[in-house]
Amino acid sequence: MTPDVIVVGAGYAGCVTARILADVGRKVLILERRNHIGGNAFDYLDENGVMRHEYGPHIFHTNSKKAVDFLSQFTDWYPYEHRVLGSIEEKLVPIPFNLKSIELLFSNEKADHLKEVLISVYGMNTKVPILELRKNDDPQIQELAEYIFEHVFKYYTMKQWGYSAEEIDPAVTARVPVLVSYDDRYFQDQYQMMPLEGFTRMFENMLDHENITVQLGTEAMDHLRIDPENGAVYFNDNLFENPVIYTGLVDQLLNYVNGDLPYRSLEFDVQTKDGQFQPVTTVNYPGPAEEYPYTRITEYKNMQKEPPVDKTTIAVEYPYIYDRNGEKGNVPYYPVFTDDSKQKYSAYVKLLENVPNVYLLGRLAEYKYYNMDAIVDAAIEFSHQLLEKE
Repeated sequence: MTPDVIVVGAGYAGCVTARILADVGRKVLILERRNHIGGNAFDYLDENGVMRHEYGPHIFHTNSKKAVDFLSQFTDWYPYEHRVLGSIEEKLVPIPFNLKSIELLFSNEKADHLKEVLISVYGMNTKVPILELRKNDDPQIQELAEYIFEHVFKYYTMKQWGYSAEEIDPAVTARVPVLVSYDDRYFQDQYQMMPLEGFTRMFENMLDHENITVQLGTEAMDHLRIDPENGAVYFNDNLFENPVIYTGLVDQLLNYVNGDLPYRSLEFDVQTKDGQFQPVTTVNYPGPAEEYPYTRITEYKNMQKEPPVDKTTIAVEYPYIYDRNGEKGNVPYYPVFTDDSKQKYSAYVKLLENVPNVYLLGRLAEYKYYNMDAIVDAAIEFSHQLLEKE
């Protein structure tokens, strides 16, 4: 039977869209190259009884009631507020950098003065991007800004992205602002919680629908062929005129005709330890690569509702240049936002303008950084717009 819709990818973008379309009677076929659903949010209980996140820690946080209401159809939740510490001058201090961080790193007299200056200029309970803080004319704020930049952003950004903070899109460093407050949570959103039985179970419930068929371990491009010149899509060599919602790599979709788009990848050194390894879920190591070749260590059980006592699982995280043919770094995580990469992506999108039934959705396909809540919102909006077009 020919499906009403083909969805490529079983991550957030694909699963949310598939469920909404299935609920209104569309027969949806999901093609997923991996052997599991959930995309990079895939998790499972490991041999230590720890809910391990295979592709790095995923923490749900949002101000969007729409996203919460949609996902709550498929999971119960438990509250979790994420906290991150950074290893700076042999001390563990809160990240994002805040007033408590200042107190831990400077003498009492200097810390009190710096806090007073920050509050007088920016106000209490405000967020200031590091690049904005560095532009301030006040010499005291400039001194503090350079200290924070050097110890929090400079080397971490170079390790994570392969570019300096000045070369990368300002939105990247703006994601972790300096907080003029004592709030030591990593996020300040209204809703901060985790799915009670894990993300994978939430996705299983989402896809449990008679109108949804999921084919795992299936390379979509073995079945789909895009002909931009003639504006046609072929599925198993037959012309396919129904919607194709593509959530994967857009350069792969078009057989890399304009070259590879750059992405950053990650590799994890997963280790079992006894007891408790670190005081919070994540500790960042923002020093130079010569000192710390990794960027952070995550202890997964610290985000569990009922963590095991005896054993713990940690993941030491190493950034890599994405290489689709490499032994390591072969999973694309983050688009690299430079002027060149944006132009190359735009050229790929232009090639698809003549193919009206192919839709790009999600972090990889749109070459855009989405948090989990944001892609849920985007998929909901996209699905409704698609149905309105019919």
